[in-house]
Amino acid sequence: QVQLVESGGGLVQAGGSLRLSCAASRSTSSRYNMGWFRQAPGQEREIVAAISWIGGNTYYTDSVKGRFTISRDNAKNTLYLQMTSLKPEDTAVYYCAASSNTYYLPNGYRYWGQGTQVTVSS
Repeated sequence: QVQLVESGGGLVQAGGSLRLSCAASRSTSSRYNMGWFRQAPGQEREIVAAISWIGGNTYYTDSVKGRFTISRDNAKNTLYLQMTSLKPEDTAVYYCAASSNTYYLPNGYRYWGQGTQVTVSS
């Protein structure tokens, strides 16, 4: 089983930047596809970005393309989400997750972190 712990959330003004990190508990996490999801109050959880474990293929939801960058350091068992040009509508709890299925398919994610709050003020 993979345990995931997110960090890096906080309060930022619109236009600002944050970098989220997700530390995985075991080295085999490098064999999992990884993703970032978010859930705003009253809304369903949505996939924000994903990255494959081999080849580094990436996926972004349309609303974050050009602003967010997902990356991973398998040697450190860590996943990152660099967020720039943040908007109030990016406010949500952000979760990292691991999947042994196709990286851009949300339903394949099996292991989840506890989430980190990102709040963007206008």
